[in-house]
Amino acid sequence: MGGLSKDKLRQVLAKIFRLRSWKLALILILLCFLAATLLRFDHIRMTELREAVLTADKDGNEEEISKALNELQGFTIKHIIFNAVEDNGQQRITFGTGPFYLENQYLRRAQAAVKKAQEEIDKNAKNPYGNVYQKVAAICDAQGIKYGWRYPDKEYINCWINELAAFPAAESMDAYGAANLPSTELFRYEFASPLWYPCGSGIVILICIILVIALIIRFFIWLFLKIAVSVVSHPRKS
Repeated sequence: MGGLSKDKLRQVLAKIFRLRSWKLALILILLCFLAATLLRFDHIRMTELREAVLTADKDGNEEEISKALNELQGFTIKHIIFNAVEDNGQQRITFGTGPFYLENQYLRRAQAAVKKAQEEIDKNAKNPYGNVYQKVAAICDAQGIKYGWRYPDKEYINCWINELAAFPAAESMDAYGAANLPSTELFRYEFASPLWYPCGSGIVILICIILVIALIIRFFIWLFLKIAVSVVSHPRKS
């Protein structure tokens, strides 16, 4: 196998530990900047791939959506993605993409289910209210524009539930429609990244950890020698 052999690795580590402490500290600072830069590049690339998924979702091409999701997942699981996301109105730190929704795919599936439900209702019973789903959509969409709601906001979903409940005579329609509307959780995605992976940023981070350990070991050795010299130079008087 190619790559760095154990002997070469020992030689590299030996050279590192022979460097003066101030040089190690300087190298550590530079490598920390490099690690932060590489992590930033990985985050930007993840964001681009996630945007590609959302663009494919808007276009409505299921094959492109699947392809974009696979590319995003494949990149995320092989890189360290340090991310700050908003979850239920609160900021949290996570490793990965953070949650995102295929809003347009859900709406397409929901509209197809609504259309099928309406067709079944029209075949089996006379609905005195006409196309209830269109009426509910018009009401909730108007309120959504007014108050800034959008899928998957809780207020938007509650609007649909409340407006459908306003048609008690259409019990069979409500039951059928509720049974066929897809769950919003099926369109929620979140890909996790590893805490460490041997990618560019991961290797630099590993070297930084080694340098930190080396500096800590040197500090304790220096502290021990300083205490020992102090004891020898100033022995206790009996």
